[in-house]
Amino acid sequence: MTVLTRGLSFEQGPIRPPSEASSLLLRFTRNCPWNKCTFCPVYKGTPFERRSLREIKKDIDAVAQIIDEIKALSWSLGEGGEVTEPVVRAIMTSNTAGHCHRHVAAWLYWGTGHVFIQDANSLIMKTDDLAEALRYLKERIRGITRITSYARSSTLSRKSLEELKILKEAGLSRIHVGMESGSDKVLAFVKKGATAKQHVDAGLKVIEAGMTLSEYIMPGLGGKEMTFEHAVETARVLNEINPHFIRLRSLRIPPVVPLYEDVQKGRFTPLHDDEVVREIRIMIERLEGVTSTLTSDHIMNLLEEVQGTFPEDKPKMLAVIDEYLELPEHDKLLFRLGRRGGTLRSIRQIYDPDVRSRLEVALKELTTETGFDVETLIKELADRYI
Repeated sequence: MTVLTRGLSFEQGPIRPPSEASSLLLRFTRNCPWNKCTFCPVYKGTPFERRSLREIKKDIDAVAQIIDEIKALSWSLGEGGEVTEPVVRAIMTSNTAGHCHRHVAAWLYWGTGHVFIQDANSLIMKTDDLAEALRYLKERIRGITRITSYARSSTLSRKSLEELKILKEAGLSRIHVGMESGSDKVLAFVKKGATAKQHVDAGLKVIEAGMTLSEYIMPGLGGKEMTFEHAVETARVLNEINPHFIRLRSLRIPPVVPLYEDVQKGRFTPLHDDEVVREIRIMIERLEGVTSTLTSDHIMNLLEEVQGTFPEDKPKMLAVIDEYLELPEHDKLLFRLGRRGGTLRSIRQIYDPDVRSRLEVALKELTTETGFDVETLIKELADRYI
C-alpha cells in the first residue's frame, strides 16, 4: 500500500463559516488585523500577521502533494484513483497520515471543489499578491469550483472596483462580510470599525464585481437599549445592498469577550431569546425589494426554520416567528431547552409525544430535583456553540 509522507502539512486557521463545512481550508493571513470587536472571542491576544506569497505557495504545493499521495493510495487499493470510503478509512487509520491528509481526503470525498481562504480578512492582502496566490491555487489544484473568503467592509471599501474585478477573474467567487448591524450607533458601541456607509459601498462593489455576497447579521447586538434601531437600520442597509445571502448569527456573550464587561457594568442589557425573535421579525418585516436568501444556519439561532428567499418566502418566515411567539410560555421553555440542548430543529417537534415527554422529564429533573435555574442552564447550553 502507498505510504503517506509523515509530517506533510499546510497551515489552517481556527474558524470558517458553517456553509464552508465541506471546503478545503487554506490560511493566507493569520488572525484579524482589526481584532477590536467587543462581541468576538476569536483571535483575542493574537497578533495579525501577513503570510508571504512564498509561504502560501508552499502550502498550496503541500496540498497538491497530499492529493497525489491520496490518489496513489486509491490506485493501490484498487479504487482507480477515486477517493471512496475505503480510501478515506485507510487514511483515517493510517499511522503516518496527519490532520492535513485527513482534511484533504474528506474534501476530495465530498467532491464540492469549494475552497475557503482564511483568516478573518484575507482581502487586506495587496491585490496583486492575492490574485497571484489565487491563480497559483487554481493552477496547482484541479477541480476547484468556488473560492471564498471573509472580508471586512472597511477593507473592501478601500479597494477599487477594478481591483475586485481582478480578484474575481483570478478565482475569488464569494465574499463573507460580518456586517453585524446597519446602525452606526451599534457599530460604534461594539467597536466594529466600520460604518453603515462602508457596508453599503463595500457590498455594492462586491456584487458589481460579479462575486456572490453573504452579509452576516447579529440579532441581539443592540441589546435592550438599541434593539429597535438595530433591527430597522440593519434592514435599511440590507435593502440598499440586496446581498445574495443574509446569514443570521444571534449574539452570545461568554465571559471571554469584552462585551461581557459592558454587561457587568450595566452598559449593555442582553435580550431574552423571545426578544431576539421579535427583533428578527422587525428586521424581516422591513426588508423590501430584496431578492436575498436568508439563512439561520447556526445553532446559536433559536429558530432554524426562519429561512427562505425574498420576496416569496417572507410570509412563511414571519409565520414561523409568529408560531413561536404564540406558543404557551411552558411550550416556549420546552422548545428553548430542547433547541439549546441540540435535540430540536423544528417548533413542531415539541408536539411529538416522545420528544415532549423527554423534555418534560429533563425540565423536572433540572428544576425540581436539582434546583438548577433553567434560564442559566439554557444560556450555558447556547454558549457552548460559540
